[in-house]
Order: sequence, then C-alpha cells, then structure tokens
Amino acid sequence: MPAPSSTEPRLTEPRLTEPRLTEPRTDETFSDIWDEIIWRGHVHVSTDADELKALLAGPPIAYYCGFDPTAPSLHLGNLVQLLLMRRLQLAGHRPFALVGGSTGLIGDPKPSAERTLNAHDTVAEWVGYLQHQVSRFLSFEGENAARLVNNLDWTAPLSAIDFLREIGKHYRVGAMLKKDAVAARLNSEAGISYTEFSYQILQGFDFLELYRQHGCVLQTGGSDQWGNLTSGTDLIHKAEGASVHAIGTPLVTNSDGTKFGKSEGNAVWLDAAMTSPYAMYQFWLNTHDDDVIDRLKVFTFLSRDEIEQYADKVAREPFRREAQRRLAIEVTGLVHGAAAVAAAMDATAALFGGGDLHALDAATLESVVAELPLAEVRADETVVHALVATGLCGSLSEARRAIAQGGVALNNVKVERDDATVEGHELAGGVAVLRRGKKTLAGLRLVRDTPGMRA
Repeated sequence: MPAPSSTEPRLTEPRLTEPRLTEPRTDETFSDIWDEIIWRGHVHVSTDADELKALLAGPPIAYYCGFDPTAPSLHLGNLVQLLLMRRLQLAGHRPFALVGGSTGLIGDPKPSAERTLNAHDTVAEWVGYLQHQVSRFLSFEGENAARLVNNLDWTAPLSAIDFLREIGKHYRVGAMLKKDAVAARLNSEAGISYTEFSYQILQGFDFLELYRQHGCVLQTGGSDQWGNLTSGTDLIHKAEGASVHAIGTPLVTNSDGTKFGKSEGNAVWLDAAMTSPYAMYQFWLNTHDDDVIDRLKVFTFLSRDEIEQYADKVAREPFRREAQRRLAIEVTGLVHGAAAVAAAMDATAALFGGGDLHALDAATLESVVAELPLAEVRADETVVHALVATGLCGSLSEARRAIAQGGVALNNVKVERDDATVEGHELAGGVAVLRRGKKTLAGLRLVRDTPGMRA
C-alpha cells in the first residue's frame, strides 16, 4: 500500500467553509417571552404561571441562576440554564450569573452519597473557570448588561452565630426534611451530614441577598433543584414579606430516561479540553429522531418556523438526518465557535472517506482517535496485527480474510496485501485511522518501541 506522496498538499485550516450560525434572538411569532420558553420546553415546574407571564411581559426585572464550581467546567445541564438566561436577557431582563464560591465548598446533596469536599484553592480556581465560561453566553453590554456575582462575598464575612440568628431562624426542620434531595439521602445507607443538610439554607440566603442588593425577583435552575429554589422564595417571603418566583427546567436525559450529567460519569462538558468540539459535534449528530426536535427547541435559537420545517423533514425523510446535522452545527458553534464546527465537520467527512485525513491538524486528529477504540502499535507492525490489537478482528486469520475481501482501509486507503505494514502512514500527531467495512473504525498510535496496547 503506497504512502501518500510527499507533494500532496497539507491544509492547516478546515477545508469546509465555516458554517453560518444563528444569532441569539427572540422569536417574534410568540406573544411574549413566557409563551416562547413554554413552547421551547424550558419550564418543567414553576411558581404561579400567570404571575410569571405577567411579570416577564412587564418592565425589566433582575433574575439569577447559580452555578457551583464542583468541577473545572460546566456541562450540558448547565447549558440549559445559560440559554434560558440568554433568552430572558434578549427579552429585556437583566441576568445575574452567580458562581458559588461558598456553596461550591459544600455541594448540594447527591441522591446516594456524601460529596467529597474540594480544597479552598481548588474551588477558587474553578470559580474563575466557570465565570469565564458563563461570560461567553451572556451580554455584558447595554442597559440590561449581565453581571457576575460570587456568594462567597456575602457569606465569608458572616459569623456562624449571625447566620443562625438572622437566617437559620426562618427555617423549620420539618419542612427541610421533606425536600426531595434530603429525603432521598435520609432513606439511603449513607444518610446525610449537617453540612449538606444546610445547603438549602445557603442557597436560600443567596436569593435573599440578591433580592436585597439588586432586586432579583426570579431564580432559575434545574427541576432537581426545586427544593433549593423554593428555599429562597420561602425565605424572602418570611424575611421581607415579598413574593418572588422560581422556574425549574427539565433535566437533560438519555434515551433510557437516566440523567445526563457529570454525576452519572458521562457528562458532555463545555470545556474543549474535557469534551472536544469533535466529540460534542458527534454527540448531537447521534441524537435520536424522537428527541431531535425537542433538542432544537431547547438548545438553539432557530425560530419556531424553522424548527417546524425540520420536524416535517424528520417525519418524511429521517434517513437524511438534516435536523441532527443542524443541531450539531448550532450547539457546537454556540459553545466553541464556527471555526471549531468547520473542523469537526471536516473531520467527520474525512473519517468516513469523504475527505482527506491528512488535511486535519494534530489537535483535531487527537480528538477523533480519542472517540475510537485505540491501540498502540509499532510503526513496522502489519495491518493484520493492528486489526487484532484494536479489536476490529478477533484473530489474525479473520484479519487476513477481511483484507482479502477488500474490506480494510488505513487512512481511507484500501489495504491490498496482508503483509502491508503501518510504516509511513502516520497522520499529524503520529496517529492513524483503521477501518473495517464502511463504518467500523479504530485509532492507532504509532510508536517506535514495544507497544503497550490499550482498548
């Protein structure tokens, strides 16, 4: 199998034209923003819906959402909140994005076990990371410019005695025990510590402080946080005699109904170093037909008319997967930018024989092979052995038959002989892509010494 010619062009930029992404906008076909967020599926539970509709249709309000630095990156569940915040801002309201320097030191109760507490320095570092991520999704200009806040600013100066006297007195233990997160832990073998039991008080205190300092009258969050959201509404009612509101958004779930989040070990992160743009693009590209229209509503700024057109395409020609491609382009572009989308599209095309793998840069190729079964092989190893090392074939004899039948390609070049080696076929970064059949792929990392194979 001949190696690519040394005169073959090597492209450093994506070969595809950068896609045109939809600008964040409100949909003027709706009578007001409440009707739009209801149609898009942003509201799973809320305080009084009629009052919220009137509130959001009136003069600009201040509202907030909190993000705890329990990891160095936000994930898709947080993106739901960020997009809801942006939609409300586009409707004229003013967002406050709270990154919890104090609540991040505690962590809200997980359903089954106590959280491991992170060091103060770690949490402070993660606060900076999350603030940077949040800033990419909101506008910090104009009359309703967004503002970043950190709850450590008002909790750190407060003594434990003052906290118990001024805030704790408004809480009744019986009501706290009924919160879903607390009740689940009380019924588990792990139980719950006083530290995590008190989390709902801290979150309620956040809402109270933002109400007092900035007039915030609405908090948004995931529906699994409903007990913590209402902790704030109840506290403000008791401490200030005022009525404020909360919106709980639906949880992002897998097709089997399980929660899709970092606690499940399968998070899609917003940090490119933790989930590459290519991996994110592939995630959305693989959305099930039954879910894709709902995902377009929640995760994109496409209009109602555009989304209904895609719904018709899914019903009539699901095999074209046009809705999935648009979803992948829009969300990956929203998170990582148009250039990253172009690179991901280029890699996808090249991976399945529709483009040149040699045109991809090392970083893009690294993200590609990271999503494939991967094995390390010596550069002088045969393709037959590489097929077995990657698990594409179960034995050497099966690998030889696959080559003889014309079903094996290395970097999209058909392997003709069973004594062919991978020597001289390194792509950028010292990797290669092995394919059996049309769609079964694996990655190779070429080494010059004894390999340590890994699936």
